[in-house]
Order: sequence, then C-alpha cells, then structure tokens
Amino acid sequence: MEKHHVEVMLSEEVVDARIREMGEQISRDYAGKSVHLICILKGSVYFTCELAKRITVPVTMDFMQCSSYGAATKSSGVVKLAKDLDEPITDREVIIIEDIIDSGRTLNHLKDLLAQRRPASLKLCTLLDKPDRRVVDVDVEYVGFQIEDKFVVGYGLDYDQQYRNLPCIGVVEFD
Repeated sequence: MEKHHVEVMLSEEVVDARIREMGEQISRDYAGKSVHLICILKGSVYFTCELAKRITVPVTMDFMQCSSYGAATKSSGVVKLAKDLDEPITDREVIIIEDIIDSGRTLNHLKDLLAQRRPASLKLCTLLDKPDRRVVDVDVEYVGFQIEDKFVVGYGLDYDQQYRNLPCIGVVEFD
C-alpha cells in the first residue's frame, strides 16, 4: 500500500449539523407519509443510520450493494450488483442513500433499475457530491456537501477498507 496520510476536510461537527438539516428537509418533504430508505452498502451505512435518526416521519430501510470501484481509487465504469433488496418497493416513497456521487454511473444504473419496480416516488440523497467527476447526469434531490475532486475517506468512505470509522470527512494525501 502506498504511503499516505489523512487531512480533515469536514469536521464531525460540520457533518453532523448538515445531516440534521437534511433530516429536517426530508421530514418536511414527506410530512404525513412514511419513507423507505435504500442504503447502498458498504459506504452509506454510517450516513444512512445518522440520517434516519433525524427523520421524524416513519422510516423503513433496506440495503443494496453494488460497486464500480473494487480496490481502486477511480471508478471502473462497470456497475456490479452484489446484493439486491429484500422487500418490494412498489408504491413506496423511496430515497436511495449514497455516501458519494462522482461519475454518476452507479446511481444512474440503480435509479433505472429501481424505477422499473414502480415506487410511488424515487429520489436520491448523498452525503457528498463531486460534480467535476460526473460523466452521467443524475438528479440528486438531497446533497450534503459538494466537494472538489479529491479522494476522501471517513463517515463510511474508505481507502482499501480503511478509515470508514472516521467521524469526519478526510482527504487522503499520498506521500
């Protein structure tokens, strides 16, 4: 593994405050309804749990796992579905929860796949958005932070399975 270190980009307090705001917005948008969160494994687990705790309307949750990275730091462009949903989403208010959107390929693929299952609504939510990396247009209704094109870790994001448990967002700097 290359030598590297991690510099804080967004502190735990800043991330926590933004997730609280996002939970309040989702609660307003879905007032009188329940919302079904689809957590994209593995990176979105931390964000999904923190967000769900801050949503005041009824919440249900399911999980999908797909990847376009492997052990690399750049997207391969090939989306692989490793775990599908356990429950149907027909006629449900669905929000796909992602840790980060860069190329847009994975989310575009997932949104198309899930739309075929006829949810009542289907929206996207991401903690981090890297619009400079976009190769496929995706509409993201809920964005925590737009960030520049840096390789980030923490809050579920990893570098070769390391740093997921950092309570902040950090930038991996290679020595």
